[in-house]
Amino acid sequence: QVQLVESGGGLVQPGGSLRLSCAASGFALNYYAIGWFRQAPGKEREGVSCISYRDGSTTYVDSVKGRFTISRDNDLNMGSLQMNSLKPEDTAVYYCAAASYGICTELSDNVFRYDFWGQGTQVTVSS
Repeated sequence: QVQLVESGGGLVQPGGSLRLSCAASGFALNYYAIGWFRQAPGKEREGVSCISYRDGSTTYVDSVKGRFTISRDNDLNMGSLQMNSLKPEDTAVYYCAAASYGICTELSDNVFRYDFWGQGTQVTVSS
């Protein structure tokens, strides 16, 4: 069964940190780019970060540059998103997704290019 499962969300104060994980099963994640998206209430889904399948090149939306770090561990078949210096505007449901043979600069934020999606994990930044 092909599956992506996110974990690590929760409630954190402004300035705090969270680490999201994305565990893949039923397929080899090393052949896929991993993308992290988020969707806040009343807003469209937004691409946050991406890591390519081949060379591990990364992209970030401007609002998270310098605060978020995406990574992957192909041996463990999983990806991660380290989020530091969190702000209230980072509050959203975060989704991981996988795009076969994906190169992030080519994927852009094209959600239709992604083959598999997780169920999402809630991140709430509030005092």
